[in-house]
Amino acid sequence: MGRWARLPNHPFSDRAERGTFAHVLGVEARPRGAAAGFRHQALIYDDDDRFFAGVSGFVTAAVDANEPVAVVVAASKIDRLRRELGREGDQVQYADMTEVGSNPARIIPVWRDFVDGHPTAARLRGVGEPMWAGRSHAEMAECQLHESLLNVAFAGVSDFHLVCPYDASALDPETIALAEHTHPTMERDGHLEPSTAYDGPSGALGLFTTPLPRPDADVDELRFTLGPLHDVRRFVADAARRAGLTGERVDDVVLAANEIASNSVLHGGGAGVIRTWQLRDTFLCEVRDAGQIGDPLVGRVRPRREEMNGRGVWMANELCDLVQVRSPATGTVVRLHMRVSPRT
Repeated sequence: MGRWARLPNHPFSDRAERGTFAHVLGVEARPRGAAAGFRHQALIYDDDDRFFAGVSGFVTAAVDANEPVAVVVAASKIDRLRRELGREGDQVQYADMTEVGSNPARIIPVWRDFVDGHPTAARLRGVGEPMWAGRSHAEMAECQLHESLLNVAFAGVSDFHLVCPYDASALDPETIALAEHTHPTMERDGHLEPSTAYDGPSGALGLFTTPLPRPDADVDELRFTLGPLHDVRRFVADAARRAGLTGERVDDVVLAANEIASNSVLHGGGAGVIRTWQLRDTFLCEVRDAGQIGDPLVGRVRPRREEMNGRGVWMANELCDLVQVRSPATGTVVRLHMRVSPRT
């Protein structure tokens, strides 16, 4: 999952920045919007020609400077970019964002693999387009959190320039406006300017501690405490089958829910509440407990082999179509999404 075209997925590197969120904020002692080692830029375009003009110029500059460059956009755009770049594009790494970023929590690990795969490069460049029309409201919310978390995850990288295109002809104006909060710089019509609305890395913490919306459907609920979680697994399996999930899809969401409930027992005060419901073609399973998570990158940093903790949310992200984690003052909520009919 999340593999580069032409390049195997790199194992997690010990060189990666893995400090806590507070530690990262301490490192980020720069004025808002100031240039940094990680340069995060939004590219606002309103037609394909403007997209390819901006992206191909950016990629060509990297190729000419012999800088590693990766492009993670929709497959159709990759095909055209390959044609436009010709042989110049042979050294570019490509990945289909509709596969890599269907669950936005899987995108940061892919960029981390790219960064760690070039430890001696003086400069890295990337293009990633996680927002596209047709995503669900929950997916768009996770894309915004992802964009904000990029500013945390790569704050310690010496020189990584990432451009994130936004299609103003397809996305609503609110989504375009939100990009100004998560990107220090904005490019429109070839003009680059600082964003006056940029929230800085602390914006990620604000999003991470904002409660999720209440379920818009009737829910089934089960409380659990210390001890075996047989009842939790049976509860989730029965609800998933009633929603229309079958086979491995049931097994996957049951395993993910079991991992999250185990975290509640071990780290969330020894007890929790699990709820299930269905929203149109999606089965949802939510685990709540009284614990607090201080690192909003939870589940987005590949655990080291020797690490025993921190694997539950990572595993859930690998198993489920979408995972939402929020940790406000009232406790932690992990919401698992599984589509009844998986996207092909």
